[in-house]
Amino acid sequence: MSEREAGVSTLAVVIIVVAVIVLLALFAFAMRRSAERRRERERQRERLRGEVEGHRQEAEAHVATAQEKKQEAAQEQRSAAEHEAAAERHAQEAKEHKRRAAEAEERVGREERASEFHGERASEREQELD
Repeated sequence: MSEREAGVSTLAVVIIVVAVIVLLALFAFAMRRSAERRRERERQRERLRGEVEGHRQEAEAHVATAQEKKQEAAQEQRSAAEHEAAAERHAQEAKEHKRRAAEAEERVGREERASEFHGERASEREQELD
């Protein structure tokens, strides 16, 4: 082997070694980036899981509140119906009291007229006694 061939051969070995080192460095860099992306995706998934859990808890709380409000609304509707029925009864009772009051006022008028009539008759009869 000549000196030139030995130099070329050494140069080829150096180029191959440098190429392998560069390729290994690129491969390591790519692997590191891939691992970083996986870690970032995992962090993102964890964050999203936390958000999902938070939203589920909020949804459950709102379901419970809605159920309470539904019961409250039903109770208010029952109470309103009871008050409405009582108001109708009171209105009927008020009409009846007004009717009886009007009848009593009529009787007062009749009794006053009768009293006047009999008072006049009594005065007339007293005069006849004299």
